[in-house]
Amino acid sequence: MTRIIALALAIGLGLAGGVAAQGVPQNDNLNATLWTQRSVEFKGTALTAFALAKLRLDEALKDPNWTAAPDEQKGGFGSLPPAVILDIDETLMDNSAYQGWMVMKDTSFDPKTWNAFVNTRASVPIPGAVEFCQYAESKGVKVFYVSNRTGEEEPATRDNMAKFGFPMGGNVDTFLMARERPDWTSAKGTRRAHIAKDYRVLLMMGDNFGDFTDEYRGGEAERLAVFEKHKARWGREWIVVANPTYGSFESAPFGHDFKKSQDDRRQAKRGALTAWPGP
Repeated sequence: MTRIIALALAIGLGLAGGVAAQGVPQNDNLNATLWTQRSVEFKGTALTAFALAKLRLDEALKDPNWTAAPDEQKGGFGSLPPAVILDIDETLMDNSAYQGWMVMKDTSFDPKTWNAFVNTRASVPIPGAVEFCQYAESKGVKVFYVSNRTGEEEPATRDNMAKFGFPMGGNVDTFLMARERPDWTSAKGTRRAHIAKDYRVLLMMGDNFGDFTDEYRGGEAERLAVFEKHKARWGREWIVVANPTYGSFESAPFGHDFKKSQDDRRQAKRGALTAWPGP
């Protein structure tokens, strides 16, 4: 009888341990969010990007032929006042608390929950971001924020960024949000062109391919070809802030088709990996 009780207890404990182990939900974004929030490596890469941006800004101010917007900047731009074009989310402002919420709740992006998060004004600056923007302003460079946050989210965005000391633009509207005008879609080219009419664009900074070119929604091969076409611009006029949590890099393997199931998306991403066959 004692052996039977002991065996039953062991089985019970084993099952309980299995349930406990299975009770921790798996989420594709756990490591990426953890890296963004906690690693000194992320802080180091961000500070490196903004330190480089200061050096490039000084170079660009001395060269009237320098432009970071080759597709949008037209002739005769050398005499225009200088500007930089910066993305907001995951370039200047860290929204990893929202990513963390999605991981903990085992859910995915939704415009309603994102809007609620934006309105909490809880985002914090990426390391080095405020200092770079203030440096640019001190050099007489207008700082434009081209974001795919919506016009409805602009007041909360302004409040959130103002409290950390980001330049607000004075009498110029420097916050160009998605859908504020009919042709201001999630592709940012029309907004870059709007700025380039009146300013010489010295630098562009972002965390996603679409922050630099509208040719970002192709497949893996197409994106690589566009990358190669602009290879000389990276680290010079175009500077990337690392973001492993989301972006067009993730959706390219499944054709940017978010109607596909999570399993189909995951399978497509696994299929895009280069994997060692093993011993």
